[in-house]
Amino acid sequence: MRYRAEVFVTLKPVVNDPAGLTIRGGLHTLGFDSVTEVRAGKYLVLTLDETDATQARARVDAMAEQLLANAVIEDYRIELEPVGEPVATGDASA
Repeated sequence: MRYRAEVFVTLKPVVNDPAGLTIRGGLHTLGFDSVTEVRAGKYLVLTLDETDATQARARVDAMAEQLLANAVIEDYRIELEPVGEPVATGDASA
């Protein structure tokens, strides 16, 4: 089965976010004064072939822990959904 995983990586609340502060400052300059806080992060979309949703989630979780997020300063959240069967490889008419 093919799965689409969305991974949202954000800085932990106790970590300073200079990018977020810069974005907030820019929004204030543009007149969006009601914005009180901005936290910047990463958004990744992965497509993978796994036998079931449990296995797919475990694989994406391992990817996030090993590469996609820095566990010391970042948290992550995974959203997973099936997207259909994998595309067959090779020529079916052969």
